[in-house]
Amino acid sequence: MFYRHITSEQRNELSALLRANVKKNKIAKLLSKNRTTIWREIKRTEINGKYYARRAKKLVKEKRIKTNQRFRKIENNKALRKYIIRKLKRYWSPEQISGRLKANNKQIGKDSIYKFIYNQRKDLVRYLRCQKGKYRRRYGTRIREKERERLKKRRIDTRPVIVETRGRIGDWEGDTIVGKNKLHILTHVDRRSGLLLADKLERATAEITKQKTIERLNKLPGKKKRTITYDNGSTFAYHELTGKNIGVDIYFAYPYHSWERGCNENANGLLRQFFPKKSSFVNVKQEEIEKAVRLINNRPRKRLKYLTPYEVFNK
Repeated sequence: MFYRHITSEQRNELSALLRANVKKNKIAKLLSKNRTTIWREIKRTEINGKYYARRAKKLVKEKRIKTNQRFRKIENNKALRKYIIRKLKRYWSPEQISGRLKANNKQIGKDSIYKFIYNQRKDLVRYLRCQKGKYRRRYGTRIREKERERLKKRRIDTRPVIVETRGRIGDWEGDTIVGKNKLHILTHVDRRSGLLLADKLERATAEITKQKTIERLNKLPGKKKRTITYDNGSTFAYHELTGKNIGVDIYFAYPYHSWERGCNENANGLLRQFFPKKSSFVNVKQEEIEKAVRLINNRPRKRLKYLTPYEVFNK
């Protein structure tokens, strides 16, 4: 049975509904929870017969921290802990210790070692080269990293006007089709002709996506590759290197604005005729994808005055 924990917002709502003397059965329906779940939540955290959302959140946070203690590799591994302390006292940096451990097939990140030092063994701080203050990740928080990445992206509304009018060959839209087992098919569609290109991704990583895109589009003449417009998936994280290698400008649609890449969404729908949703791509070979793509590209289109995408693209 699919289960979701009570969220922070739902605890606020629960507290307000209880103050308004709403019955627990009705509260369960309003919050889409089982009445037993609501009863347990109240019983577990109430004081003097009253439920306080702030206290409930604090108890949940404390419980989660305590539960996660068993996953801490350093604290739960005496031999590993001794090794790290010994190397720190020899003035090895956490990054050097982490690197040596990884070379021996032991995955311990330098951030974990820094956290161990500052949270558990502050006496070891004196062995660090930089002792100005508490360790911070070198490039700031993940939120700042994401913000920097977002600002690097050129948005769809900065594209040349001719791209929007489909006035030339070479303006592409890209996306991935996801299979049942998380394997992807990478698709690129020319906006003017509707020509479809598709490649199977054995793993949906940014590196493999970049390689496949460069291999595929570098086979085309220079005049037939001008721009690419992608969605915001993590598989397109290496867009700067991709654009530089191919010699195109890359743009991004706004999040959750799939209609801004309508040409690509339509082409993906055509390809889904051959590879339906929730189907597995494990046994699908690139030759099968190429066969489906040939059928689609040699099918007449009404918007092309019943020419095929292949004919328009090569005209």
